[in-house]
Amino acid sequence: MSGRLHVESSGRGPPLVLLHGWAMHSGVWGDLATRLARHRRVHAVDLPGHGFSAPTSPFTIAGVVRALEDAFAGERSPIEVVGWSLGGHIALAWALAHPERIARLVLVATTPRFVAGDGWDAAMSRETLKRFGDELDVAWKATVLRFLTLQMRAGEHGPPVTRTALAALRGELFARGEPSRRTLAEAFAVLSTSDLRAEASRIVHPALVIAGDRDTLVPAAAGEWLASTLRNGNFVSIDGAAHVPFLSHPAEFGQALRGFLDTGATVGARRAQ
Repeated sequence: MSGRLHVESSGRGPPLVLLHGWAMHSGVWGDLATRLARHRRVHAVDLPGHGFSAPTSPFTIAGVVRALEDAFAGERSPIEVVGWSLGGHIALAWALAHPERIARLVLVATTPRFVAGDGWDAAMSRETLKRFGDELDVAWKATVLRFLTLQMRAGEHGPPVTRTALAALRGELFARGEPSRRTLAEAFAVLSTSDLRAEASRIVHPALVIAGDRDTLVPAAAGEWLASTLRNGNFVSIDGAAHVPFLSHPAEFGQALRGFLDTGATVGARRAQ
């Protein structure tokens, strides 16, 4: 435990932080953390109110960035950050607030803005997101489980690899207890309101944006826009993947990730223009 954040650390080498998505915890990374720990000092973080981390109220992007700064205040080397969905959004905010802390970014299914509107079409509609928020107040467990299904976009007749990944995601959901209901609502409000589009061009760190071409929560177009707006962004789209490519397509995801972390480039990536 580091301050109010639960952090599980393993391996030796350059520091790397894993930031998970909404309603989940760091266990969602599965074997990826173990593989990364062969060459890095991996720190898998439970966000506030998720997993084993104590809740903070309100849950805000700025508050989470402060908690991360407190947790890694003793780290002397710049940190590589792998963030998924909400975790990727937080990674962007961390790089903006403390650019000296960050070495480079891997942004998985990440968008500067989760909701459509104001000239931004590469996102869920405001009505769809609001419906999830309303249902969260009434039946939060069923809503979260349905949200997970949407992340994989897997139905009864979906591809077997997708159904397997969905089962793994559902299995992890309550593996560390139930997330704070207040945190879920406050973090969902962050998803509904945060917009980093105007600031994204200030981020100078080398960055890899990994998208799934079947992602309906964060369309690949959002990732492509983000990669093109970051000053040193690269973009990879994984064919057939939805919102959780590290679970549904681990081989393709791992190849892209290793290439970027080891050399600064990756097979199939293109420099965003």
